[in-house]
Amino acid sequence: MPLTEAGIYVAALRLVDADGVEALTMRKLAAELDANPMSLYHHVPNKEAVLRGVTRMVGAEFRTVTLEDAPWQERMRLLATDFRALAHRHPELLAYSFSHQPDFIQPDDPFWTALTAIVAAAGVPPPEVPETAALMVAVVIGVLAAELNGSLQQWASLKPPGAVADVDEATGADRSGPDRDHMFRLVIDTLITGLEGRLAAGRR
Repeated sequence: MPLTEAGIYVAALRLVDADGVEALTMRKLAAELDANPMSLYHHVPNKEAVLRGVTRMVGAEFRTVTLEDAPWQERMRLLATDFRALAHRHPELLAYSFSHQPDFIQPDDPFWTALTAIVAAAGVPPPEVPETAALMVAVVIGVLAAELNGSLQQWASLKPPGAVADVDEATGADRSGPDRDHMFRLVIDTLITGLEGRLAAGRR
């Protein structure tokens, strides 16, 4: 089968999903494709370019249900949930992208297109749509990055001084540990409530 740029990205995604970004090398990628390592450089200049291409491929394939007649709040919740699902399908890649690729979201990405449409539908003035959407993305990505690397669970397990843990007598586990699904819903509801308040204040 002829070697192609798209085929390289597909193979690289398999390797990253299986072993992580750090384990990906051009030599391993060539072996996965049953190709000469030097032949890869006819299509991609280096590992960083491969990762950038893989990220854009995944971003371009993002899909969400379009609910044109639903309230913008419900559309926002669905979009955020679907984006989180994508991050959990490719946790190694997306964790890397969140911290190393500030341009991993492109103007024509389905996620950005849907988000800006929802923000506009909420009633945000057109000149303010990009910056409002960017701030929402920054919050969601920060939460997802902390979720993927374990920080969120660690922080949410910290007890205030003097608090007593609710321990399961049979297992010794802390029963009051964080519910990540609930925490993510809380983040999105907080963003929505904040935007609702800002829009209401603007109308006044």
